Amino acid sequence: QVQLVESGGGLVQPGGSLRLSCAASGSRFSIDSMGWYRQAPGKQRELVASITRGGTTNYADSVKGRFTISRDNAKNAVYLQMNNLKPEDTAVYYCNAIVLVTNTHYWGQGTQVTVSS
Repeated sequence: QVQLVESGGGLVQPGGSLRLSCAASGSRFSIDSMGWYRQAPGKQRELVASITRGGTTNYADSVKGRFTISRDNAKNAVYLQMNNLKPEDTAVYYCNAIVLVTNTHYWGQGTQVTVSS
């Protein structure tokens, strides 16, 4: 059973920055893709960014040029650097990990990001 622990959320003013971290533990197999999703009140959960084990990244159009995802395979960790934050980025952010050999998705507990003046 893979456990994901997130950290780094909080309250920030528009234009500010935050860095989210997620550490995975307990996996018997290699973790393939890791990423971040978010869910705002009344909205569906959506992909923010993902990164494969080889470093290929994918971003939602709304965060391109502002957010950067990175990964440390040795630590089974994934990071999300968020710059120039906007009020519409306010949401609960969830870490996601995919183990392809077992076709299993794992989720963190979520961390709140609030962008407000």
